[in-house]
Amino acid sequence: MFPLRVLFSQSIKKNCCRTFTLSPSTYSSSRKGLILGVYEKEKEEDLITFTNAGDSFDTAISGKLRDQLSRSGPSLKKGKARTFFGVHEDFSSVVVVGLGKKSTGINELELWNEGKENIRAAVSVGCKQMQELEVIDVEVDPCGDAQAAAEGAVLGLFEYDELKKKKKKVVTTRLHGSNDHEAWQKGTLYAEGQNMARYLMEAPANYITPTKFAEILEQKLANLGSNIKIYTRLKPWIEEQKMGAFLSVAKGSEEPPVLLEIHYSGSPDAEKPPLVFVGKGVTFDSGGISLKPSSGMDEMRGDMGGAATICSAIVTAAKLKLPINIIGLAPLCENMPNGRANKPGDVVKAKNGKTIQVDNTDAEGRLLLADALCYAHSFNPRAIVNAATLTGAMMIALGSAATGVFTNSTWLWNHLHEASVVTGDRVWRMPLFEHYTKQVTESALADLNNVGKYSRYGGACTAAAFLKEFVTVPHWAHLDIAGVMSNKDEVPYLRKGMSGRPTRTLIEFAARLCRD
Repeated sequence: MFPLRVLFSQSIKKNCCRTFTLSPSTYSSSRKGLILGVYEKEKEEDLITFTNAGDSFDTAISGKLRDQLSRSGPSLKKGKARTFFGVHEDFSSVVVVGLGKKSTGINELELWNEGKENIRAAVSVGCKQMQELEVIDVEVDPCGDAQAAAEGAVLGLFEYDELKKKKKKVVTTRLHGSNDHEAWQKGTLYAEGQNMARYLMEAPANYITPTKFAEILEQKLANLGSNIKIYTRLKPWIEEQKMGAFLSVAKGSEEPPVLLEIHYSGSPDAEKPPLVFVGKGVTFDSGGISLKPSSGMDEMRGDMGGAATICSAIVTAAKLKLPINIIGLAPLCENMPNGRANKPGDVVKAKNGKTIQVDNTDAEGRLLLADALCYAHSFNPRAIVNAATLTGAMMIALGSAATGVFTNSTWLWNHLHEASVVTGDRVWRMPLFEHYTKQVTESALADLNNVGKYSRYGGACTAAAFLKEFVTVPHWAHLDIAGVMSNKDEVPYLRKGMSGRPTRTLIEFAARLCRD
């Protein structure tokens, strides 16, 4: 039997992983890694239960991995990992990850599929451990769900380091011990979609301006086929459309506004009413004249998270060739406090002719969305779903646990909710009562006020009530994503930074509409 030597490093302690080596002489120079799953024991005296791929691998090496895992310490808990070297000549490193209990499935209280979440978290930990070891070619056990495993791998490895000289090693992951390549590819595309949103949100505001955002989307969509078209609508067009609310926010910045319009025609019936996604695209939000506190203002580069998530979802829908028609609308601008900026008390006119008293220039997102929602109606939509980092009140209400959803349609809510159970990126239905409408329709100078009469209370609800004044379709949902904009340590398979949530839920939602 090889003698065991326990190696603890700072990075391994931080990731709660223990690393074991069998012998320095057996260490391979192939720099190829393998991630395998193991289920949590119900009782300490129970035998170790690997996944199918783990069992096959252990059998191929005559039970060596099972033996060493049992000697290495207590039963491996979910989301934890241990690394072994030299157990197989084809792999320099083998990381065993804890999947939790084998019987885990949909958790009715948590409103997600706990089994899928455990797989995402475990595979993510394993991949990050491989990256720390600079193992760049990694095979991944599907752990019973190849799509969830791929999502965990791709999401866990993402980090925005484009502007740094020192970058982490790029790790390539692929499926091990399974022929379920279609599910693996689907999971990869879902995760890459979310990573695209994370990239757009994380990049500095001087790199992602409204114009640059549109250019990046043009590049991403350029080679996805003739059934996808993109229109970059500039200021003269926006003026022709009489989008006075949108323009009133943009005029405070030197950066010109853009209305980005994406058409994906995936349905065999080109005339079938489209799903319309609308996303708030404030590429930097200073608050305008109602200036935000300087502490934490740098995070307002992510205030275009609504635009980033809906555009990334459409790019992914096109890559998946979903049989659905989707239109994406992203009003893009900065909210800055120059001499032309909105002043508290100013009155502006939206596309539908309604006047708005702007009592707080930091409540600007709803002004952009008001005009974009009016425009969305011109496409005879099957449904309209808008996403926006809209209110701090939503962060207070739900924190980072779920996206708040305000909707006039139970049919739409059910589809969004069911999609979120699958993705683990949850949604929670919020009230859209007439009680809140009265608070935004009582204005001294205009038809509407951009803040509620009792501004300290129910801010997320009054913001939704404001948007409802620009909606006439029977199926509309407003997703307030302010609380899920960034990640500290709440989602274990995402690193710290902008989260790109709820991109995967939007993709899954669109996929489900194809079957409805």
